[in-house]
Amino acid sequence: MASRGRWPAGAGLGPPEQPEPEAACACPRVSRFCPHCGRGVEPAFRFCPACGGRLPPPPREDETEQKAPAPPRQQAQSPAASPRASCARPSGTARPSSRSPRKARPGPAVPLPAETVLADQGSRRWRLVRLLEQGGSGLMYEAQSASGTCPQKQRYSLKLDVKDGKIYNEQNFFQRAAKASTVEKWKKWRSVPLLGIPNCVGFGLHADSYRFLVFCDLGRTLQSVLNDGLYLLKEKAAFQIIVRLLDCLEYIHENEYVHGDITAENVYLNPADLTQVTLAGYCFAFRYCPGGKHVAQREGSRTPHEGTVEFISLDSHKGAGPSRRSDLESLGYCLLKWLCGFLPWSDELDKVETVMEKKEKYKGDVRCLLRLCFRQRSIPDALQSYLQQVMALEYEEKPNYEALRQLFRKPLEKMKASAYDPVDIKMVP
Repeated sequence: MASRGRWPAGAGLGPPEQPEPEAACACPRVSRFCPHCGRGVEPAFRFCPACGGRLPPPPREDETEQKAPAPPRQQAQSPAASPRASCARPSGTARPSSRSPRKARPGPAVPLPAETVLADQGSRRWRLVRLLEQGGSGLMYEAQSASGTCPQKQRYSLKLDVKDGKIYNEQNFFQRAAKASTVEKWKKWRSVPLLGIPNCVGFGLHADSYRFLVFCDLGRTLQSVLNDGLYLLKEKAAFQIIVRLLDCLEYIHENEYVHGDITAENVYLNPADLTQVTLAGYCFAFRYCPGGKHVAQREGSRTPHEGTVEFISLDSHKGAGPSRRSDLESLGYCLLKWLCGFLPWSDELDKVETVMEKKEKYKGDVRCLLRLCFRQRSIPDALQSYLQQVMALEYEEKPNYEALRQLFRKPLEKMKASAYDPVDIKMVP
């Protein structure tokens, strides 16, 4: 493979956004408490790092002189039961705020019947064939062209969600950082034979209630393949997929974004062509480097525990904007789960604080984490080296993607295989 040159930051993107100004922290510090769960929080936090609730603005200095804030009565805390903690909120009423009322979080999309026709912004029409997946990030359909501009028998994947849901963030990602022409330029620049960034061929609104994205056929999610009874991946298949996903992450990171939700539900394999490995699901994509300037690490500045709780990074747990190391940490958890079938916190996903504490514990003791997961089985050297290198990254540090890929390429070479060969996995259409 040819040497990998530097890809200009922001190439092919729209006008840069300005980084969000850092919240000012008053001195001396004012004690604050979450109105939802009663936990103490830092003055500059906008979200509670324990329960995820939005915090009211800190009291003005003249108010604190008249009356010191008293902690609210402790309430029983009930973390989100769903693996996607962002889809649930603890009950409770926030104190009055001078800010505008918060817009209600949209509910889940109601499935549309088969044969429904949707028209995108380019006036092309798409017919829903069947519902493939239904989850916290929307509905995925098999679709066909109904406008005569595409071959009738060609299959497409159509993602549908409520108009103001996270799919709006995903649409912005594709318009800004993943245009087909930008992806092709990258492949030529880096001499990458295959790059699993979805090709978004259309988007639009339907009935003023739904937003949708249309992709070339993505195939099946890796999670659905595992659910067929496979449960675990062989090292060869897992290493092939990891190298391909590292290619994808390097691309999106160099285009100012991080994925924010690496999971088997967002990795797609095509049964008709197992050389295709696609990283989809950009609902939680975050622009970590707008205009080439890395955002500051500020815990509590975003909704904590956002994404799939089992695999999200510690940064996401703590309400800091995910960075490049966050995606690589999540990818490491995924690889461990695919090879072993479980993680030390897999049975406690309804206790988000416990999950976070365990990830914090094992981040400093990777060897202990691996022994716990592999038990009497031998631990792959590539996986141990990967986790140790990723866990040691600083928040703003740029990873050495090529070195990480080489960790898995070497054992693949011993197996006389390449990451770009058909993935060594048996699956049905």
